[in-house]
Parts: sequence; structure tokens; C-alpha cells
Amino acid sequence: MTTLKEKLEEAKSFLNKYISQPPKIGVVLGSGLGKFAQTLEDAKVIPYTEIPHFASASVEGHSGKLFLGKVGEVEVICQQGRFHYYEGYEMEKVVFPARLMAFLGVKSVILTNAAGAIHPSLVPGDLMLIQDHINFMGTNPLIGRHEEFLGPRFPDMSQAYSLRLRRLAKEVAREQKLALREGVYLALTGPSYETPAEIRMFRLWGADAVGMSTVPSVIALNQMGVEVLGISCISNMAAGIVEKPLSHSEVMEMGAKVEKDFIGLLQALIPRI
Repeated sequence: MTTLKEKLEEAKSFLNKYISQPPKIGVVLGSGLGKFAQTLEDAKVIPYTEIPHFASASVEGHSGKLFLGKVGEVEVICQQGRFHYYEGYEMEKVVFPARLMAFLGVKSVILTNAAGAIHPSLVPGDLMLIQDHINFMGTNPLIGRHEEFLGPRFPDMSQAYSLRLRRLAKEVAREQKLALREGVYLALTGPSYETPAEIRMFRLWGADAVGMSTVPSVIALNQMGVEVLGISCISNMAAGIVEKPLSHSEVMEMGAKVEKDFIGLLQALIPRI
């Protein structure tokens, strides 16, 4: 049986054929936010289907391509879309790209997603820095046999989202006169949206936004000693807050509306990291 380390070594060896300088920053682009990848300079584009042990992305807004390029002088590895637990993949597969980034020597990763607003002060079109999360997915990517090379068996999560990176992001946003909110992200498995009763419960727990991704990769990256910055694009109000049904098309539309501000924020932030 091929071990996780052997799988990572094989994927790393494959990508090294395309890498001239090791990437410094990783970026994962969520639903509707994929256009940032197309702004990378000197980019090499690799479909997920060609990378050993990667899964394919099947959800609209997740094109399933890996970009290797630059923002200014900074080497970046960028996922244009992700694959999700709700697509039927095991957690090891879901977090494999995050672990591969760390294995390649990436020290900081920016994880982005589309999320529904729970806190009434958030509105569609807001960008929210994730300051903390609630894992309500019913599982954890570290369950199972422990591999020493990944890091500690019981990693500390008291600053899962780097305070240094959050301060930098807020500094850049102020310079760009961009409103950047901050809050707690709650993750569920999906793929059904939440019920109004569930949203009322999550609000009592202290959640500000809700989604179906990100948290597994945050846990895996923290175990491997990688700094994490999380950014949610608030794409809709969560169930029961407004009198309208939820749809994925709404998520995609809002991503398109915020893409200019989102791209500008990342282009200015990455060289500062």
C-alpha cells in the first residue's frame, strides 16, 4: 500500500518539473473567486486530473486547475477551485493539496471561500477575515494513524488563523479603502444548505458566517506549521434571515461582483507577506 508520504513525494516530484523557484505563498480560491489565478504572471497551468493523487473538482465555480506563477517577485502556487468532503472524497484526499503545499515548502497559505452570513451586520458582497472557526463537520482530517512527518499528534489551534497575517490584511485593506470585516466561520459538510433552526443555533454559538469547506485544510496546515489566512466572500444571507430560498447561482453572482476588490486585496497583500 502506498503511504501518504509516498503519495506526497510523487506529487511533489511531478510538480517540480514545472517549478523553477519554490513557491512561497499558497492560495486556494473558493466558489466564484477563481479569476485571481488568471492574474498570476508567467503562470503554468496544470489540470488537477494530471497531478498524482489529486481528486477532480466537480462543483460549478471550481475549475480544477493548479496555477504556478508570480505576484510581483513572489512565487505563488494557486488552486483554482477545491474538492469537497460532500463530493464523496475521504478527508485525506480533501486536505491532500494543503499538505502538498506545505510539503513543497510553502510557509503561508491564503484560503478563501464563499459563505452565508449569520451575523446581521454582514451583507452579501462583504469580505470577512476569518478570526476563528467552529468545526461542525462531524470529523477531523487528523483522525487515523499519526504520521510523524506531518507534525504533532495534537496540534495547537489557539491561533489557527495567523494574527500576523490578519493584521497585514487589515493594513492593506485600509490603504485600499476596502471594508474588511472579521468574524467566526462555521463549517458543515453540506451539500444541503442549513435550516433556519440550525442558523438560529449557530448564531447562539457565536458563528458569524457558515460554509462547507476550508476548516479541514486549516487544521492540516496548522499541524504542519504553516501560517493561515482565511477570507470569506459573503455571498448570501443564511437560511431564515431573509425570506428567499438559497441557491448556488447566487454564490457565483456575488463572487463576480466582488472580484475586483478581492483581486486587488490579494495582489497588494501577497508581496507584503
